[in-house]
Amino acid sequence: MAGPCWKTPLRVIRSALAPAEVQLELFQRLKAGARGAPMPGGGTWVASETLVVGERSIEVHFVRHPRARAFRLTLCRDGSGRVTLPRYGSMPGARNFLLKHVPWLAERAAAQREGQGPTDPSKGPVQVRFRGEFEGVSASGDGRVLHLGTHSLPMPRTAAGSDLMARAQAALQRLARRELPARVRELAQVHGIPVGTVSVRAQRTRWGSCSPGGGISVNWRLVQVPEWVRDYIILHELAHRRHLNHSPRFWKEVELLCPGYEAAEAWLRETGRHVL
Repeated sequence: MAGPCWKTPLRVIRSALAPAEVQLELFQRLKAGARGAPMPGGGTWVASETLVVGERSIEVHFVRHPRARAFRLTLCRDGSGRVTLPRYGSMPGARNFLLKHVPWLAERAAAQREGQGPTDPSKGPVQVRFRGEFEGVSASGDGRVLHLGTHSLPMPRTAAGSDLMARAQAALQRLARRELPARVRELAQVHGIPVGTVSVRAQRTRWGSCSPGGGISVNWRLVQVPEWVRDYIILHELAHRRHLNHSPRFWKEVELLCPGYEAAEAWLRETGRHVL
């Protein structure tokens, strides 16, 4: 968001969740021609506002993404916040969503400043990426349930006695074996593309592959990326059922199956290398 701009104060709100510590000064940053500009990681820029929490400021960017299904708040590596809006999401709705999650954003920002941010799971509590976000990992008292943030998964029996990270990965692999083949066949049916066998593997350099015989193989780590990125990978492989190459005709097929796929490609380039 470089370049000259002017700010118009919209409102000053004191959060009911923490009235003594949290004061929001919301500004909309306007710049000629900036609305609709593409953003790193996909989506188009809508507005930027400054969130003042205590004595610190967090720049929050509102980005509309055509494949988003709901509002989503993330903390970026540069310390800024990002509110993702679905196709028909409104700015008032996005602001209300942000206000509800101010404590979460402030806590994550403080942890990131201390070098224990969610982008570095090697520091602080055990964390694992799930659906695109790092989630804290814990086990229930009886050892039967694994908690990933607010998500709960059955504890794998084969992981008994292993460390928490190994248990989390085992649970995610089991989830992937149940979830990914069903999603492949669902998308194949929607687009009328016949597929053969569908397998889930632990590939080290590939997200997926398609065999000449129609078999589709996907990486179990697709449960760790955002769902819209997961679907792009699957649709990419389904496009190979019609063009078993990367010719211009293949990419036209990808665009037909997954409009705006470039956003997923950008996510994979910027963040995917930290997952595989």
